[in-house]
Amino acid sequence: MTYKTISAAALIASTLALGSFAPVAVAQTVVIQSGQVIPAPPPPRHEVMPAPRRGMVWEEGHWEWRGHRHVWVAGHWVKARPGYAYRQPTWQERDGRWEMRRGGWDRDGDGVANRHDRDRDGDGVPNRYDSNPNNPRRN
Repeated sequence: MTYKTISAAALIASTLALGSFAPVAVAQTVVIQSGQVIPAPPPPRHEVMPAPRRGMVWEEGHWEWRGHRHVWVAGHWVKARPGYAYRQPTWQERDGRWEMRRGGWDRDGDGVANRHDRDRDGDGVPNRYDSNPNNPRRN
């Protein structure tokens, strides 16, 4: 055998040997998001909402996954958008997996972000049946 053949055989053998080791999994509810395994969020913290402010909407504090851990984001005021309903950020468990639903504005108040319900102008007519899908005043 030549030196190259022995080196190649040693490389293949070591790769196969190392590939047979697998880490032991810890039992907990997790979700894979963007290729990362994310554990369930801690319970929400109690926050006292300040007095209402005109033209503002209170976004409740919530946990966000940043890097390799959950980070608490304190509640804060968000400028109101006339004609829109604000959806608070929430964590939901679905099929034993956790996923974050970010807060955002919803024009028709159905809980589905307008970019996903195929009604750009929010007039209640789906884009495929709307002759003017970008104008809420015309069908």
